[in-house]
Amino acid sequence: MAKAKTKISYVCSDCGADYTKWQGQCGECKAWNTITEFREASSTTKSVNAAINRNNVGGYAGVTTNGVKRISSVQVENAQRVSTGLSELDRVLGDGITLGSVVLISGDPGSGKTTLLTKVASVMSQTMSTLYVTAEESLSQWAKRGIERLNLNFNEDNFLLSDTDSIEDIVNQCIENNVKFLIADSIQAFESNSVDGSAGGVTQVKTCAKILNRLCKQHGITLILVGQVNKNSQMAGPQTLKHIIDTAIHIEVNDASVRILRADKNRFGDTEQVGIFQMTEKGMRSVDNPSRLFLSGSEEHFEGSAISVIKDGARNLLIEIQALATEVEGEKSIRNCIGVSYSRLSLITAVLKKHGGIPTYYDINISLVGGLKMADSETSTDMAVTAALLSSINSKPLPSDAVFIGELALTGELRQIPQIVPRVREALSHGKKQIFIPAVAYHASMQQFVKGDQKIIALKNVRELIEALQ
Repeated sequence: MAKAKTKISYVCSDCGADYTKWQGQCGECKAWNTITEFREASSTTKSVNAAINRNNVGGYAGVTTNGVKRISSVQVENAQRVSTGLSELDRVLGDGITLGSVVLISGDPGSGKTTLLTKVASVMSQTMSTLYVTAEESLSQWAKRGIERLNLNFNEDNFLLSDTDSIEDIVNQCIENNVKFLIADSIQAFESNSVDGSAGGVTQVKTCAKILNRLCKQHGITLILVGQVNKNSQMAGPQTLKHIIDTAIHIEVNDASVRILRADKNRFGDTEQVGIFQMTEKGMRSVDNPSRLFLSGSEEHFEGSAISVIKDGARNLLIEIQALATEVEGEKSIRNCIGVSYSRLSLITAVLKKHGGIPTYYDINISLVGGLKMADSETSTDMAVTAALLSSINSKPLPSDAVFIGELALTGELRQIPQIVPRVREALSHGKKQIFIPAVAYHASMQQFVKGDQKIIALKNVRELIEALQ
């Protein structure tokens, strides 16, 4: 009898990236000496089918077909969506979760994955048979969070809870109880008897994910998988895991309470939507108006504070930038940036000195309210950073109803930024009355959003900005 062929590949133990041959550094996570040989027997697919007691399985996700078909004979089915009970999660998923889909949610320890999904399980149990598998904590620990701390209401007739780490047990539980919604926490904690290796290993993760995916596609089960992350906050495990699932969502932690959800894959929606939550004692709360979260909210207006509008995914957010410029106490001035690019601050201070005639030999501290972090490539807040610095240097507060949107060039000019009209509209919708923008970005269509005494102020360069704030 011929032996089963063995596929040999090389896998990074940190991020799970696959390679055809060994190399010293992983091209994905840049770690050294983490790539090891991985042998996968060709019988893995058979073991996946055996785990769910199905024979002669083929086609997408194990769905049996009768060979090739003409496109005219293929029946197109519209995806049915249901709400998860959390508006911000629905936004990221694409206006609700698609029934029968497989969603992977990852995040750092303590980011709120289990807290978020406990709420989802409570909502889903009201309308369909729901199973939550918690392999990383006991049933009593899970129930203590869901019932005592979060005070959630579960439908006893529809809700089931399990702490098994056996993938075969999960399959049997789903089929026996006609489960329609499954939450598996987490994929790195499960093991299958059909393959060797310990839980969390490349072989186990890939096999368990395939078994669950095939089970869900064949039995119409909606699945949410929880995934762990590596030291770089990237999804841990083999990268082929992302090819198996339909949607991949990551939870970012910006400060003690703010959580931002982003999708880097979504077969049933776009990946531009961003969900914003706030962690509270009662769990994850959807933030319907995130701009309020990133503004100080203080009734008293202080010097060194300016408001701008950034684009995060498909959303426009009002943010507050605070600057503090003080006399230099040492031999060298200090530049401290929190959430703002250090290189952009250096550019702005140089332009202020060269083209604005403003001395910038100060100790400068600058930060964003709310714990947001902007990429080094973000330039739309240059005018706001400049205004905040001028306010602190001159000890003169800026108008509380002013918003600054625009990029500062090395020549001292104020430059155009992408999609400025929606940003202006967002600022005006929040009742701001003075919107400062670059003159080259002004468009007559902006006036349709102006109401009452609101006005759009177009400036050509940094000198005009200095004069406008005097």
